[in-house]
Amino acid sequence: MGLLDELEQEAQKLKANADDAVKRKGDREEVFRTQLDPGMTALYEYLTKLVASLKVLQPKKQLRYALNGYGDIIAYVEHDYDLKVSQQPGSKEITLSFPCAIASEECPTVDVQGGGKVKTVGGAFQRYHLGGLMDPKKDANGEVVSAKFKAKGRIVLSATFSADAESAMVKMNFFNFDTFGSVAKSVAPAQLDAALFDDIGRYLTHEPNALLRETLPDSYRLQLRTKVQQDQIKRRWETKINEQQKTELDQLKRDQSIAGKFGKLVGKKDS
Repeated sequence: MGLLDELEQEAQKLKANADDAVKRKGDREEVFRTQLDPGMTALYEYLTKLVASLKVLQPKKQLRYALNGYGDIIAYVEHDYDLKVSQQPGSKEITLSFPCAIASEECPTVDVQGGGKVKTVGGAFQRYHLGGLMDPKKDANGEVVSAKFKAKGRIVLSATFSADAESAMVKMNFFNFDTFGSVAKSVAPAQLDAALFDDIGRYLTHEPNALLRETLPDSYRLQLRTKVQQDQIKRRWETKINEQQKTELDQLKRDQSIAGKFGKLVGKKDS
């Protein structure tokens, strides 16, 4: 192949790759326009109705957060919801946030001893914007060596749902719902349906749900089932082999015992 042919072939590859990239971008934009954007609009409408109902009913919902070195922090949802939606060309984002009031009278008073432990618990209180540091005692160097903690204040919960043409996915992020910190989940456009919205609503209101439960592919599920069955068969055979070996060993011991007794009897007769 001559130089000109090689250059022409490389140019064709570059053009084909560029055409593929343009096509993929166009496909993602089409998915956003026909599936993601309408789906996010439906989700926003669902959340609007959910928030309206919660504001009227105001169910008393207790939340419990385990904090290392302190214990359980008890809080109750305050039905002061802030629901927003923002849209840019090719992207859409929904945010929902609301506070929970810490029931200080239901939280423990913990006496923490040791500068390291005080820093650990105090750092966690500061990181999660909690109040409740009491009666700190310092050593001669001015370092806090003991303190009491009794949680108070508010915990803000937030949920963010974002979709864009670039990823052609819906990304969900939940902050301070099941525990301190965030958890994330992504779903395909086809999953934006009533069942998913119901799971989201139940998760937001701390009702039983399957939102963060991962669905395994059928092929992987079959692989796991096959492995479990193989392990069960293996364990059954190992049990049978062990039982057989034990039986044979007991029989061998009995045979040796009989042979020993017979040998002693023959020896007595010969003498």
